[in-house]
Amino acid sequence: MIVHARPAGQALPRLGAHMSIAGGFARAVDRAVATGCEAVQIFSKSSNQWRARALTDAEVGLFRQRVAETGIAPIVAHASYLINLASPDARLRDRSIKALQDELQRANQLGLAGVVLHPGAYTTSSEDEGLARISDAITDVLARHPPGSARLLLEQTAGQGTVLGHRFDHLRSIIDRVDDASQLGVCLDTCHLVAAGYDIISPGGYVGVFKEFETVVGLDRLKLFHLNDSKQPLGSRVDRHETIGRGHIGIEPFARLLRDERFRQLPMVLETPKSGSGAPLSVDADSMDLQNLRLLRQLR
Repeated sequence: MIVHARPAGQALPRLGAHMSIAGGFARAVDRAVATGCEAVQIFSKSSNQWRARALTDAEVGLFRQRVAETGIAPIVAHASYLINLASPDARLRDRSIKALQDELQRANQLGLAGVVLHPGAYTTSSEDEGLARISDAITDVLARHPPGSARLLLEQTAGQGTVLGHRFDHLRSIIDRVDDASQLGVCLDTCHLVAAGYDIISPGGYVGVFKEFETVVGLDRLKLFHLNDSKQPLGSRVDRHETIGRGHIGIEPFARLLRDERFRQLPMVLETPKSGSGAPLSVDADSMDLQNLRLLRQLR
């Protein structure tokens, strides 16, 4: 494979990875530095719990200080996996709305650029009812969200079960129904795209997928990429991330994406498997993150 060099001084996508906040938010920045990240994704609380302790001024101040010292940007949070704005269960949906409000408030306290959200699953209802519930919930949440603060980023999904957001028209439908969508963006995940049946693997497929995205959603809505290979083949509807180059996507599509001039200003963050060999509170770089970022930089 031949990788063509970029012209000197040309902007390049900012590469990074998801970092653990174990031991404190500032430690996530230290891990990012050790890994060589230019952008970062974190959780602002446990991803599998509803409740979270309030942030203290001290930890917020230390985190913001480390971010300023390192120049790592943007930093985004991924919302809890428990949130389901599409649920027909009124109690679960209400709890999800409150949890999303908290996620955005925490992101604002930390000075983050955005919060990535899986739109939700319609479960025992219908697809259209689920999409309407998502939009209504987001309208409610954003109405209480300060203008100019952290964006809400809808993540395109793999489409397992009744999960919504795997089709571009789902994202368009949600956006169109939100009263004020000025703070609403989109995150595209390479594994999810392939799992959902969007062929970014072949050169012609890649062109067609992003032409469709531009037509249906609009490139101006695209704010972030998750870079993951896929353990499962095209159209599997199964969300299983793999190390870059070891899955069904392969290396060339990532080279194509990283060299695409339309995306050179966007952050691209890994959610690939980690080695898990280090101590939980260690700030040392994970060997798999280093391997994946090294490869992506070579492609870039």
